[in-house]
Amino acid sequence: MVRDAQPPSQERRRGASLGLPEGGPGSLAPFGTRVLAFLVDAFLSAVVAGLFTAPDLPGNWSLLSFAVVYVVFLVAVGQTPGMRLLGLRLAHPHPASRLAPWRAVVRTGLLMLLVPALVVDADGRGLHDRVTDTAVVLDR
Repeated sequence: MVRDAQPPSQERRRGASLGLPEGGPGSLAPFGTRVLAFLVDAFLSAVVAGLFTAPDLPGNWSLLSFAVVYVVFLVAVGQTPGMRLLGLRLAHPHPASRLAPWRAVVRTGLLMLLVPALVVDADGRGLHDRVTDTAVVLDR
């Protein structure tokens, strides 16, 4: 039996088209770890918003808190508190410099809609990452 020179597309490793390693630091983060980091950030945002709205529940104010936390932390240090806790960081086209604020704002806005994060490509990147040319990778 003769094998094809190229493996079928189903066997292509995640991150190959981005030039990322197969495993270890710098490789694409698993979906479950990304979701957990998102949940940590959402909880933190609700707590922060709750500090300003107490004794009432924060309601939609937690969305504003989420947006501010995400944008500020992504531009300042390249990772949100949830990402840092779980050993993730945001990779972008200019690794020697900070993430451009427009990328952080657009990415956060799309992420807040949730659906774009669930529309993934073959590498596992969500629509919010593809639009802003970013990827969540393992930091450690």
